[in-house]
Amino acid sequence: MRLNYFKIFFWLLVVLLTATSCEKVINVQLKDTEKKYVIEGIITNNGRAKVIITQTGNVSDPLVFNGVTNASVTITPTGMATQTLQATSAGIYEANFLVPAERNYTLQVSIGGQQFSASCYMPSQVPVDTVFTTTEQFIGDPQILPNILYLDPVKPGNAYKQALWVNGVKIRQIYISNDEYSNGRQCNDRLYIIPDEDEDNSTIPVIKPGDTLTIEMNCIDPVIYKYWFSLQRSALGSNEQATPANPVSNIQGGALGYFSAHTIETITYKVPR
Repeated sequence: MRLNYFKIFFWLLVVLLTATSCEKVINVQLKDTEKKYVIEGIITNNGRAKVIITQTGNVSDPLVFNGVTNASVTITPTGMATQTLQATSAGIYEANFLVPAERNYTLQVSIGGQQFSASCYMPSQVPVDTVFTTTEQFIGDPQILPNILYLDPVKPGNAYKQALWVNGVKIRQIYISNDEYSNGRQCNDRLYIIPDEDEDNSTIPVIKPGDTLTIEMNCIDPVIYKYWFSLQRSALGSNEQATPANPVSNIQGGALGYFSAHTIETITYKVPR
């Protein structure tokens, strides 16, 4: 009986080792997807118009800036003459002309016979009242946070986007808000710096006394708020969808991206020591 048990144990051991030593190589065939144009356009009340046109690539393509040349790009303010943007480098089209707020702007892009368009309303500028910093406990450690105070207009439907630089280094984060719950009130937008899991957190600036902060305040169309909101939800993984989705775009014709007509105000602030 001992011999039989030994034989059974021996063959079980051989089968186990054989099974665990076998590896099946699975080749995943990634299909190429249809390339799409990506249009990122802005026009601001300081007279700057800029449109960047690129094209999506496949997984196997090198990560390079794929600027699209030979495009025709125009912007037409309601009741004003159409302005043509000139190519300043591959995929970048620019122009400078004074534009008023509280007006609709239409972008037209023509590329190789394909037509794309977008419409956006530039709201009136809501000035920043005050910028200050507070120190709060955030993600385990005390953090100095910029605060922006401004008075939201009584008329509903206002939306805002901010950008933050710390000693000239831009924070790669989306700061947006609207007046859904604060219409006509004094608003305090606090700009948190949240570490990115995909980046080396040591490269993310930590605000310290004596640092110079640059804050850009944009008043944006609610349509553009939806774009940035959907992009933010995708970036944070909170879109509750089975598969990733493209942000809500106001570009018509099948291209990705956005066209934003917005006001701009830039504030420089020195953090007290």
